[in-house]
Amino acid sequence: MTNPILYRRRIIPEECILLKDDIILSCDEEHIVTSWHALHPKKDLHHGSSCYFLKEGFKVSKFCDASDGLLYWYCDIVDFDYHPCDNHLIVTDLLADVIIYPDGFVKVVDLDELVTALESRSISLDTLKSSLNRLDRLLNIIYSGNFDMLRRYIIT
Repeated sequence: MTNPILYRRRIIPEECILLKDDIILSCDEEHIVTSWHALHPKKDLHHGSSCYFLKEGFKVSKFCDASDGLLYWYCDIVDFDYHPCDNHLIVTDLLADVIIYPDGFVKVVDLDELVTALESRSISLDTLKSSLNRLDRLLNIIYSGNFDMLRRYIIT
């Protein structure tokens, strides 16, 4: 796969954004590694890097402050829709997320958004099941002490 043009699609709120400022550092059939600056800078969040796990259905990101200090690891459950004719990769956020803090504390967030999206018919029952299955696989990796195998792809 040559470096695709990346888009981030969100279900809540509904939007699809070209990630025009993301820099693809490496790309193969299983991973895409990027560096980026925050689209919507927050008090602490300045920049980071991410690895898209194309076969697993999640994205692991290192969130950093302006002095390059680790704020936390942010893991998105995602779906990928590749369009080879124009080399576009649309990454759809499937709502469930996991945050891993530097002290090792793990927090699962946004599960309520899955229910909201299902009730509003923004996602199908199959998409809900897929999101939860991917979340389960990710949590099993984290809780078994193997998160280092995921974050090793990201430039530190």
